[in-house]
Amino acid sequence: MKKLSTAVLLLGAILAAAQESEEKGKQIEDIIIVGNRNVKRTKLETPVPVDVINIDKIQRSSPQMTAQDLLNYVIPSFNAVRQTASDGTEHIDPVTLRGMGPDQVLVLLNGKRRHSTSLVNYQNTVGNGSVGTDLSAIPVIAIDRIEVLRDGAAAQYGSDAIAGVINIILKKNIGASASLTYGLTGRNDGDTYQAGANYGTSLGKKDSYINLSLQLSHRGKTTRTQNHDLDIFGNNFAYAFADDPAAARAADDAKIQERGLTRDDFNFQIGDAQIRQGQLFFNAEYPFNDHFKMYSFGGFSIKEGKGFGFRRLPSETSNVVSSIYPNGFQANLASQVYDLSYAVGAKYNVNDWFFDLSNTFGSNTFNYNVNNTNNASLGVKSPTRFYAGEHSFLQNTINLDVSKNINRINIAFGGEFRFEQYQIKAGDEASYTQYDINGNVATEVSTVLGAGGSQSFIGFSPNNALKKDRHSTAVYADVSYDLDKKLNIDAAARFENYSDFGNTLNGKLAVRYEFVKNYAVRAAVGTGFRAPSLQQQYFNNSYADISTSGSGIVTKGIFRNDSDAARILGFDKLKQETSVNGSAGFTLKPAKGLFITVDGYWIKVKNRIVITSNITDPRLEQFKVESGRFFANAIDTETKGVDVVVSYDWILGNGKLNINLAGNYTETKITDFHFPENLGTPQNEFFGPDQINIIETLSPKTKASLGLNYGIGKFNFLVRNTYFGKVIRDGYPFGGVQEFSPKVVTDISVGYDITKSINFTVGANNVFDVFPDRQIYENSYYGVFKYAPVQMGTLGNYFFGRLNFNF
Repeated sequence: MKKLSTAVLLLGAILAAAQESEEKGKQIEDIIIVGNRNVKRTKLETPVPVDVINIDKIQRSSPQMTAQDLLNYVIPSFNAVRQTASDGTEHIDPVTLRGMGPDQVLVLLNGKRRHSTSLVNYQNTVGNGSVGTDLSAIPVIAIDRIEVLRDGAAAQYGSDAIAGVINIILKKNIGASASLTYGLTGRNDGDTYQAGANYGTSLGKKDSYINLSLQLSHRGKTTRTQNHDLDIFGNNFAYAFADDPAAARAADDAKIQERGLTRDDFNFQIGDAQIRQGQLFFNAEYPFNDHFKMYSFGGFSIKEGKGFGFRRLPSETSNVVSSIYPNGFQANLASQVYDLSYAVGAKYNVNDWFFDLSNTFGSNTFNYNVNNTNNASLGVKSPTRFYAGEHSFLQNTINLDVSKNINRINIAFGGEFRFEQYQIKAGDEASYTQYDINGNVATEVSTVLGAGGSQSFIGFSPNNALKKDRHSTAVYADVSYDLDKKLNIDAAARFENYSDFGNTLNGKLAVRYEFVKNYAVRAAVGTGFRAPSLQQQYFNNSYADISTSGSGIVTKGIFRNDSDAARILGFDKLKQETSVNGSAGFTLKPAKGLFITVDGYWIKVKNRIVITSNITDPRLEQFKVESGRFFANAIDTETKGVDVVVSYDWILGNGKLNINLAGNYTETKITDFHFPENLGTPQNEFFGPDQINIIETLSPKTKASLGLNYGIGKFNFLVRNTYFGKVIRDGYPFGGVQEFSPKVVTDISVGYDITKSINFTVGANNVFDVFPDRQIYENSYYGVFKYAPVQMGTLGNYFFGRLNFNF
């Protein structure tokens, strides 16, 4: 994995600070970036596109409070959408870059590989079947800037960098700052509180520092259901925009009555989950002399979430213990997510040779608790709260990086050893077991009262529990050549060996040529790979249930790729995804303060890992399995797109106006399917239309942002419009296909410097209260799910106030 050299870390910070004072209003800055080791390069001098986001300046005036939400409104090729009623995915938002999967974006912290979460997204949301990195685990108050490399970089950084790299740089400044934020939606829910403090001090020697950050935050739940609107307005508001409101409501009533139910049975809690979080981070460096220094950074985050499952209706007697819940129930999933990371390293330079030896550790643990539910097979004896188990992932990486600049040539090489471990632990027995009428583990279907396990989320059983690990070893080398900033050439190669699937060798070549001063063309081509995650190889969540045919107790769920069931159906062992990346574009600086970049890209991925649809097959009957889902290298994809970024600083009157326009178009197509040779199941069961939809059309193909930031005197004004292109959602197998029209979301804020050290900002996200189109009836479950969480989500307008302090 390619690393930032000592020279980049030191000189980059100096140049970044200088640029910050020189170009104060900009969002995408012209400073030293990740992706090369030449300390003389700026953003416009790199062979591949990079955005450098000054988080402190953006967060001061923006409504958003987490790193992924801030990036979602600044980088058009970046997407993050909150999900609802989707188990763990409600608690950790998956993020994507250039239309690829969450696991095809590599995240670095201070240039070192960041661990992924232990959570597999499997609830048919964006990133289905993938494992991402939780950006919200890093407190915004601790971040100095974020560098987004929008180009395939597996030859430089290793696995997961097919779509690009996000490098988060922690603060190292001396001094103190603090921030207090309060916000509320226009529907008086989703209340947010955030308090953060950052303090940096010297360790008693020149150029030494330790920087500490503490952040506490709370995000309240929101309710965005049809009945919620009826309760608020006491009328037919939910139907007001239908062609025939009375007929629409009457049609709903008729459908509900057919099932012997009432509208009260559909009083769902549907919306954003409640999230509470506490985070403590540090960043430190101590030079012993001019040649040798040590550094360390890391932090701890604890997140507690409360999301809501699907409503169990009183008529569902096999799922509901009526003596406990005569009106049915809606279970809630309470999570505790613990995230720990730390790195320690040493840097040494002699005769312009730079050495960086480091060890980086990270772990993520996700605990599940299910409340307001029951195990129907226990009848009146059922608990209503269950511990449903946990999964965890840890990663430890040892790096040695060496670099030297010789005239115009910079050479670098190094090695890496990485250890990873994944674990699933079982929950309470009652959370996964089906009992008979005597309270014993059921063996015959005729002796059970109802469905086993905790309703809404079935606990992990001892059969699911496991502990698996692997290791990988890599060596890399790269060379860059600069000729008076006119010609830049980068070449990189990386060899990596994994203990569980073998070797991979990848390379990259990138060139930039400035044919006229301030006008340049650039291009890159490279190969890449992504190793199957341990979570994809070993996650399984099977459980006991009654067969739909009534023939006996069967097992359903997600099965390991190396299980007997997978072997019977002919699934191959998971192997790495391979990719080819190409990009070409140009950079312009036609006038003072005006910067333009345009970059087209093409990404072809072979053997992409996905999770299948529910497969039924007679050969699974020997395992008492009615249906199963499996991870497989099932598809090939091709992605094409273009990024455009325009930034202009303009002295307007007595103030300074920054205009930032950025846009992205991305299109992904599945080019081939890989079915097991002896699997006779139809494609709709192997990888159905809903799964194809997630890959190709569930995210906006077009996204653009126009931000106007004007500072004059003690005032600062922000107006930002973000365009989300159309989205198509396929409700297969229970609904239909719907196209959601494009939407524009407007953010505004006004900031005032009360003193040199205190700033107060008020504003709004989505000030005009824009929502996605209402779902078609067949996708809405009798009109309950009014909106699908596509495009910008279902929050509506949100208003905030923020106090910033600098000491």
